[in-house]
Amino acid sequence: MRTRIRTRTSPYGLLAGLLLLGAGLLPATTATAADNGTWGVFPTPAAGAAMTDRAYFFHQGAAGTTVQDSATILNSSDKDLTFQVFATDAMNTPAGGAFALLPVETKPVDVGAWIALPAETAATVTVPAKGRKDIPFTVKVPADATPGDHVGGIVALNTAVEGAQQEGKVQVGVKRSVGARLYFRVPGPVTPGLSVEDVRVSRSAPLLPWTGSARATVSYALVNRGNVVVEPKVALSAEGLFGREVLSRPSRELKLALLPGQRVELTEPWPDAPQLDWVTLTITAGAAAHPDLAPRSTAEFVAVPWPAAGAVLVLTGTAIAFWVLRRRRSTPGDHPEPAPDLAGAR
Repeated sequence: MRTRIRTRTSPYGLLAGLLLLGAGLLPATTATAADNGTWGVFPTPAAGAAMTDRAYFFHQGAAGTTVQDSATILNSSDKDLTFQVFATDAMNTPAGGAFALLPVETKPVDVGAWIALPAETAATVTVPAKGRKDIPFTVKVPADATPGDHVGGIVALNTAVEGAQQEGKVQVGVKRSVGARLYFRVPGPVTPGLSVEDVRVSRSAPLLPWTGSARATVSYALVNRGNVVVEPKVALSAEGLFGREVLSRPSRELKLALLPGQRVELTEPWPDAPQLDWVTLTITAGAAAHPDLAPRSTAEFVAVPWPAAGAVLVLTGTAIAFWVLRRRRSTPGDHPEPAPDLAGAR
């Protein structure tokens, strides 16, 4: 994970303030012990066990109970490293659904707030070169804790600014942090829930129809409306006029862990989208661990080669106008007959 620190420039000189922006993201993959090659944060292994004996913290406890464990910071570098160690809550990034831990300046309200670290971590912790530091902690489950999964992590934020980059008039410094995930299950009714929402389709087509491929992007949202972590899978299908199948994409795992209460925006490319059709698109979601979950949502759109259609309309309008103008010119005008010469009539 990375933390950005920024300083702003102005016509009156460089301001020296540093602003802590965030603790970055963990990769959206199966949970593994976190290590960036220089240091790592791991569940403390049992005596004689490998450091990666546990991939992450996983505990359960009823409301009102206390659970104890220990995290280990391993320094693989050739110099001492100083860290700010803190506990926090987890979230999914809104776009893409990557697993993330909240930054140090954001106060946790869920399992991160249940975790108590030793008093020494309130300042900083120094880990010697090629050494390790074990940090015991307790998880005190509130008496009103809701049943289900509560997800967070133990994070070691390096206090050193490791670099800087320029973003316009803002100079951005980078701090790195590594966090070990913590999953905590409070016993009680388990209610998995998943919904598919806001299905949309955006298209692009060649200027002249059928001279190239039309492309589309399918956008949709997945929302975990239950109280347990869901690993969703998604299938896409689409029908054109008269029930003709124009897309059949079988169910596939998205390789993300959707946390309770989280909403993520996802996209799917559609390389060979229809160029002229009335299409009904259906997205069906599910989860292997919860076979009863099968939410779906549909969206309709009209696939029309608009540039070509516009050209046809313009040509048709021009032809009609030309025909009307020509008809008016070829129709004889109305000429009134001269009045009779009454004076000469005797």
